[in-house]
Amino acid sequence: MQVVLVEPEIPQNTGSIARLCAATSTPLHLVGRLGFSLEDRYLKRAGLDYWPFVDLHVHASWSDFLAAVPTPRRLAFSSHGETSYTRVAYEPDDALVFGGETAGLPADLRAELAPLYCIPMPGSGVRSLNVSNAVSIVVYEALRQLSRV
Repeated sequence: MQVVLVEPEIPQNTGSIARLCAATSTPLHLVGRLGFSLEDRYLKRAGLDYWPFVDLHVHASWSDFLAAVPTPRRLAFSSHGETSYTRVAYEPDDALVFGGETAGLPADLRAELAPLYCIPMPGSGVRSLNVSNAVSIVVYEALRQLSRV
C-alpha cells in the first residue's frame, strides 16, 4: 500500500502524513507542484525526528508517478466521492490518492480515477476533513482489513 498526495499545499499536513507513513511502514509519494519546500521548518517539525523512517518519493507530475509506480489499483479519496471508504476491499498494493488542501484532486484526475471514495460526514456545514486526518482514517481502515493492525 502507498499514500499519494497530489499537489499538497500545507507543510504541517504533509509532515503529519509523513509521520503516519513512518509509523505504518507505508511509502509516501508527493506528486506535482508542492506548496512548500521539502526543507520547510514546519514540514520538518510536524514530522519530528521520524523523517529517516519515511519511504519518501517525489514525482514532478502525475505521469512521472505512473511511470515510476505501476500499481494495479489507484483509489482516489475526495469530498466529491459518493462511495464510503469503508466499502472498499483494500489490497496490499493499492495506491491511496488524496488531493491538495484547497482544491482537492484536479478534475482530470477525478475523472481518470473514478469512482471516487469519500469519508462520510454526518455533520452539517463542513465541506471536508483535514487531509492528514483523512489519510489517517483511510490508511488504518486498509491496514485493519489487511490484518496488519
